[in-house]
Parts: sequence; structure tokens; C-alpha cells
Amino acid sequence: MALVDLIFPKKCIGCGRGDKYICNSCIRKVGFSKPVCCECDKASVDGFTHVKCKKALGFDGAFSIWKYGGIVRKSIIKLKYNFAFEIASELADIGGKFLMSKFNALPKNSILVPIPLHSKRENWRGFNQADSMGEIIAGKVGWKYARNLLVRKRLNIPQVELSGKQRRNNMLGIFEFNKDYLPQLEKAKNYPLVVFDDVWTTGSTLKEAAKVLKRKGFNNVWGLTIAR
Repeated sequence: MALVDLIFPKKCIGCGRGDKYICNSCIRKVGFSKPVCCECDKASVDGFTHVKCKKALGFDGAFSIWKYGGIVRKSIIKLKYNFAFEIASELADIGGKFLMSKFNALPKNSILVPIPLHSKRENWRGFNQADSMGEIIAGKVGWKYARNLLVRKRLNIPQVELSGKQRRNNMLGIFEFNKDYLPQLEKAKNYPLVVFDDVWTTGSTLKEAAKVLKRKGFNNVWGLTIAR
């Protein structure tokens, strides 16, 4: 028996039944997130940013799969604080299948870019949940995957402890483009990018990442999260 099975017995973390951490019944109870413009939070087809809301260094669109509630919320909390890699895999697998079958706003030749953790936090947690889930989702949908396109420059205060304004200030200048990718930059600019994280709260983290990528010349940059 694997260590993770001793810590988290293989049963649904929502209802306690079955042989998976996320059962079909519990995930069906969580509503899908309605597509909205990432700048004004008003309804938008497929999450495209409204023309009047668009910013030069902002997202062209953003999409979240589920509402942040029920078993999705429980799963994400465990990912952040209980080091549960297998839960991340199940959540990403379900999310990837949904995107593959239901969401067509982004082309198949997109590149998924996970939000990076600082090395100290990743070492403490054991894995980067955005990286782990992002790779699975990219594989399901047929996107390319660029694990280290962005680098986190400093260890900041966890966003969960801050207000909306504090979150924005906390993230200012925290990412930079990985210099190792500079030789490939001109070719990469031809691809749409999908910046991925687990939860969209205020969007501060994802929007700061978008700024870095837009400044490097990427013209089509989207945000994607598991929940909002």
C-alpha cells in the first residue's frame, strides 16, 4: 500500500464512498462556472474579454471550469495544505476531459503555461499543483506544455491571507520570463498561450503573469483555472 493511501484512504473526499477521491456523483453536484469577462466580471461568450474592457497587457480571455464549492473546493484545499498529488491528478483528468469535449474557444496548438511556485514553497509542499494538473490537462486537450516559461522571482506572502488590494500589490513584479526560452521566443510567439492556475479569486496572480508574457510579444494570452 502506498503512503498516500495510508494518509488519504482511496475513497471520495465528498461522500466517503467508492474507490476514487472524486466520485462522479459529487463532481456532478458542483456547478460549472459561468463564462465572464475577466476585467468587468460580466457575462461573456466563452470568457472572451469584452472589446471595451481589453487592456494592452491583459488577457484576451479567461475561463474557469467549476464554481469554487463542494468537492472541487475540498480537493483544492487538500492540494494546498495536505500534499495530495493523486487528488490533483483526478481533478485535472476530469477537467481536461471537460475542456476537450465542451470548450472550443482556444485552438489545439495552444501552449499551456502553469503559474510557478517559488522553489522554497514547492520543496515544502512537495509539488506545484498548477504544474501537476496543468501537464495532465495539456495532454488531454492536445496542447503543448511549457513548464518553466515563467519564473517566480521572490517568495511572497500567501494570497489567501490578503485582501483584494493587498493581493494585487503582493503580486506586482513577481514573475519574469525564463531567459532559457529566449532563443525560442520568436517561434513561440506564433502560439496562443494558456496561463493556468488552480483558483481564480481576484485574478491578481494570473493577470501579473499575463503582463510578463504580453510584454514579450505574445499576442494571444488566455487564463484558465480549475475553479472560480
